[in-house]
Amino acid sequence: MTQEVDPEHPVLAATVPKIQALARRFDEVAVLAASAVPGVLPENCRVFEYVAGSRVQRGRLYAAALERELKLGPTAVLVHMTPLLAVLAGPLARPRRIPVLLWFTHWKASRTLVLAERLCAAVLTVDSRSFPLDSRKVVPIGHGIDLERFPCTRRERGPRLRVLALGRTSPAKGYETIVRAAALAGVELELRGPSFTGEERAERARLEALGARVEEALPYARVPGLLFGKDVFVNNMREGALDKVVYEAAATCMPVLASNSGFDDFLPAELRFRREDANDLAEKLARLREADRNTIGAELRAAVEKRHSVEHWADEVLRVARR
Repeated sequence: MTQEVDPEHPVLAATVPKIQALARRFDEVAVLAASAVPGVLPENCRVFEYVAGSRVQRGRLYAAALERELKLGPTAVLVHMTPLLAVLAGPLARPRRIPVLLWFTHWKASRTLVLAERLCAAVLTVDSRSFPLDSRKVVPIGHGIDLERFPCTRRERGPRLRVLALGRTSPAKGYETIVRAAALAGVELELRGPSFTGEERAERARLEALGARVEEALPYARVPGLLFGKDVFVNNMREGALDKVVYEAAATCMPVLASNSGFDDFLPAELRFRREDANDLAEKLARLREADRNTIGAELRAAVEKRHSVEHWADEVLRVARR
């Protein structure tokens, strides 16, 4: 179950390679989505779109479609990032002893998430710290990065250090610290991301008032090319959320600087900075200007391959579902 199946969606496109990886491990994958681009999934995937004019109607269509699928006796139900769909699935799946698995990685909890956790057999997430509730059901399985889409790329040293920060213009992303650090270090900074909510649009205006230039989000297919053209990726997301773009950047052999302690499984101390400390980040950027960035990037790529590839992710989903 997922919201969208769209390889060009700026936020949810990474769901497509995950479904494709699952299709290589299961005889059949039934996909229930609010909308789906045709022709992007393997032949052994069946897609049902629960499209309706109201939220109640969509819920009824979703429940009816799920009821039909459960009669076929699937190995498991996997819900992607939408606790409400897990809440609706629980009462239908549990009497049939079909496990409901919830994939969720975000810092924010909700009443719906609390209920979903109770109804699920397991909660899959990147790291034990990337799920906002204390639960024995949490199973960390890595982020699921499509390494073919994000190949390792060697970067030549240029006259200026080209720095990229990518993602929604949410205050939780901590972009102000990045903007101030880039000015202190004298590096070329590009901020790029969508602004979906009123809060995000207000943050975008605040960043522009600080002198930052915030570019619009690119279609997902163009993100690898954007990463290939930069030297360093910076992420300042608050604790409790592990942005997948950090792993995507590292997969391209790009050095990454991040403040979130959850990245300590593959980022050494010299590539992490204090979240609200622009001076600390500026110092780290200055060091990377002179460092062997291709060697650093190759080491990060190896760490992503080991623990965060989409193939590893799908293997873990299969293991948990069988268990």
